[in-house]
Amino acid sequence: MDRTAWIVVCLCTLGLIGWYVYAGKQGQQQRQHQLLATASPVPSVAGSSSAVPVPSTAASAATASATPAPTPTPQSTPEFAEKTETLRNDDVELHLTNRGGGIRDVVLLNHISQDDQRVVLNSKDQSPIGAIVNDPAAPRVEEFSLSHEPDGGVKFERAADNVTIRKKFFFPPDKEKKDNFLVEMDVDFVNGGGQAYANPGYFVALGSAAPIHLKDYAYYTRLVWCLDGKAKGVDVNWFGASGGILGINSRPAQPFYQQDLSNADWAAVSDQFFTTLIAPLTTKGNGVWGHRFDISPEQKMYGLTGALRMPPFQVPPGQTYSARFEIWAGPKIYHRLARLDHNEAEIMDFGMFKIVSQFLLNFLNWLHNFLGSYGWSILALTAVVKIVLWPLQDKANKSMRRMSLLNPKVQELRDKYKDDPTKMNQEVMKLYKDYGINPVGGCLPMMIQIPIFFGLFKMLGQAVELRNSSFLWVKDLSQPDTVAHLFNVPINVIPLCMAASQIWLMAMTPKTGDPTQRRVMMFTPLIFLFICYNFAAALALYYTTQNLFSIVQFYYNKRQPIPTLEKVQRAGKRKQ
Repeated sequence: MDRTAWIVVCLCTLGLIGWYVYAGKQGQQQRQHQLLATASPVPSVAGSSSAVPVPSTAASAATASATPAPTPTPQSTPEFAEKTETLRNDDVELHLTNRGGGIRDVVLLNHISQDDQRVVLNSKDQSPIGAIVNDPAAPRVEEFSLSHEPDGGVKFERAADNVTIRKKFFFPPDKEKKDNFLVEMDVDFVNGGGQAYANPGYFVALGSAAPIHLKDYAYYTRLVWCLDGKAKGVDVNWFGASGGILGINSRPAQPFYQQDLSNADWAAVSDQFFTTLIAPLTTKGNGVWGHRFDISPEQKMYGLTGALRMPPFQVPPGQTYSARFEIWAGPKIYHRLARLDHNEAEIMDFGMFKIVSQFLLNFLNWLHNFLGSYGWSILALTAVVKIVLWPLQDKANKSMRRMSLLNPKVQELRDKYKDDPTKMNQEVMKLYKDYGINPVGGCLPMMIQIPIFFGLFKMLGQAVELRNSSFLWVKDLSQPDTVAHLFNVPINVIPLCMAASQIWLMAMTPKTGDPTQRRVMMFTPLIFLFICYNFAAALALYYTTQNLFSIVQFYYNKRQPIPTLEKVQRAGKRKQ
């Protein structure tokens, strides 16, 4: 390989690695330009009877506030005994506590963790889901009375300074909206005093999210909110210190994240497969707050807790202010979230290829209904995609075979005009035109595969349906198929098979283009191996199968008669 080829390969490899590091932090770095000089203090809500000025939320793009401030502290140990009640259906078990009047934790009855225990959402050390807190950076745990209602709900009540807060959690009775992971929370502020009660705004705790697996990507653990049907968010990496790019935009670690919003549809904390999402039904939220907490600093594992801020309100004497919320606490099942009314399915974070990801996920689930195995469903999905693209690939293979026959003539032109690149390119393109060959015809199937690849990449990284789905030796298609370790390096079989099949496929492909381009393309299997090695085994399974189908198609094309090179007969000029 000549020096130019080595330079190109090294630059591509460094650029790929740099892009992944840069892309993961780009959204966070852009927000640094919006940081406030000081953090606005959060007013008290419980027992307050006077209005306190609240920052304006009329701006369409609010400001992120993460300046140095007192580090958020965990909840203080309450001086009263904890009491709990339980709400349960076939999928979830909610443990509600009098500490803050919310959901202490959510047990998912049909989802098993790595230690063969049921998956539990929310840490007991964090604020209960649905708790009303004054300052989420230093939450106070207030005692509520609680009781089980005859209709199956759980009721909380607490009185302070002539204002009584009543809360009720229950599963929605509406059959059209009923889902076992959906819980409704009704809150009433009852003014029993002789003066108007002015509430300056309050926070509703979202609970917490944490990595499911030891080596989960940090960007899976996120604080997310939805504005105008589009989800935005930050992950746990945002809170860490950043060196910026060449020292630009560098900053220290941040104690918390706070941002004013305008009409937030919902807010959530989310990990790779599960989320706790709260959507206000009576009025929209006007801010979010988030904080990272340590799980295992040595292994760089962090959790995230958050809160949704609600706007201020007033209650005349003897009147009641009511607020209603829907809480989704469970797996991120796309087709069930899509049935809800507030764009909750946007929590999936499919990115720019959202339409492709949605279609592939729905089609994969449809195949699973017939085949009963997600492994076989992925193979069937690959076969369907390959059949659809077969005519294009067949035409591209024939075009590449013709181009390979034309290579000697192309090389002659390159040697003849090696000192005049412009003239060389003009003559080469003229040669292709004379023989009716489209030089990019062989690239079209590859270009079509790009959105499919990235659509699968985003979809398979979050598809809870694949979690704990086994196939052959793979125990979990949503995780790497590690079979052993060699010097602490995991041995993942399917990505290695994918790289080997891609090398085999490249060896069969007719040689086209200049030698430097061909040498650079030799590193394509290495790049795909780098992307897929520690990702979900399902993605490598798809591309391994796709490569094998392509190999079969190349063998089929090789059995066809060798194409002949003939110049295209051009029509003469039309007579005037």
